[in-house]
Amino acid sequence: MELDPFVLARIQFAANISFHILFPSITIGLAWILLYFRTRFTLSGNQAWEYAYFFWVKVFALTFALGVVSGITMSFQFGTNWPGFMEKAGNIAGPLLGYEVLTAFFLEASFLGIMLFGKSRVSNRVHLLATAIVAIGTSISGFWILALNSWMQTPAGFVIEDGVFLAQDWIEVIFNPSFPYRFFHMMTACFLTSAFLIAGISAWRERRGVDGPATRMVMKTGVIMAAVLIPVQILIGDLHGLNTLQHQPAKIAAMEAIWDTERGAAFTLVGLPDEETRTTRYAVKIPYAGSLILTHSLEGEVRGLNDFEGEHPPVAIVFWSFRVMLGMGLLMLLVSWWAALQFLRGATIGPRLLLVLSAMTFSGWVATLAGWYVTEIGRQPWIVYGLLSTADVAADHASATLSGTLFGYVGLYVFLLISYIQALRYLASKPAQSLSLVPGYRGNAVMGRTN
Repeated sequence: MELDPFVLARIQFAANISFHILFPSITIGLAWILLYFRTRFTLSGNQAWEYAYFFWVKVFALTFALGVVSGITMSFQFGTNWPGFMEKAGNIAGPLLGYEVLTAFFLEASFLGIMLFGKSRVSNRVHLLATAIVAIGTSISGFWILALNSWMQTPAGFVIEDGVFLAQDWIEVIFNPSFPYRFFHMMTACFLTSAFLIAGISAWRERRGVDGPATRMVMKTGVIMAAVLIPVQILIGDLHGLNTLQHQPAKIAAMEAIWDTERGAAFTLVGLPDEETRTTRYAVKIPYAGSLILTHSLEGEVRGLNDFEGEHPPVAIVFWSFRVMLGMGLLMLLVSWWAALQFLRGATIGPRLLLVLSAMTFSGWVATLAGWYVTEIGRQPWIVYGLLSTADVAADHASATLSGTLFGYVGLYVFLLISYIQALRYLASKPAQSLSLVPGYRGNAVMGRTN
């Protein structure tokens, strides 16, 4: 049976963006963590912080490289698979993507070299400055990409002439109604992804007996960072949900599998949404909790999917993606608070906790991907919400062509992802008995696990 070319094009773009987003979700947070390491070394003179910096800057460089390559591939698809989008919305999307390259990518690419190779060539002040510039660059990059994505979700500041979107007010385009919530929600997710990465790899190193002079310090940094930021993320997520209810009620209805508009809606913990019967089978519900969470009122009204028949997203994948994101977020909260309590009490980090932290190394990826599916699939059937449908901008390719390229993309991405994880494993498994691995280091090392 020949698959629908439109469906194949959507799957292909989903595969591209799923692979790509893994790497910015690390580099954005890790860049600021590296700045923290560099600053701690500058202020304290503790060489262990510098060791941590040079260990993790290698991870940053590897991750940055894969993010750049996968980002370029993804951007090509606007022209190959979705030419109608650039034809109709290119006057807005093009400049925003161009601003990201001009104001962010060049900063990151230019000053990363100093971070990697500048130890014996520039002063510590210049090295610190280069790290700060790269950290700022990663966040600027996120700013422009999320400005475009948010505009596609809640378009503002434009006029349509002859079917073409034209910017009327760039301030409204950039700072559209969902941008602040989406930006801070995603940036916090990046910090949490990086926090669990550094805590998890550090725990893995300690379990294997190959931990370096800064391993425990790095682990504590990641744990405390996660423990503090997850409650912040919950608050941002709540505000983002209220904004989504206002501007994209069909997405909220799909997230909660609410079929009929009702007051005092229940929250469905689990269930099997069935679009044919317009019901959720085997649903386990908490009465009134849906309205309370979504509207902050027990009797708040929530619009159902039946109000958007033919114009709402696929329900099951949005419903379950949201629950995966929520469940993983709660698990991250429990683990980070458990570990943070041990650190704050000065207790020994036992083998059980080390094992749990190791297992949570890539938990941020799971939560981020699930959240991204909620955001992007929840926008369907629109590419510019309420104004331009995804089907209207798809290229007219043969199914065989799309099937072949999809197979090639997925195969390559699986290979690269396995190679990336193996590279991290290789770096983490190298025993470090001294700080002599720090480029240009001369002198006695502070070897203890101190702050």
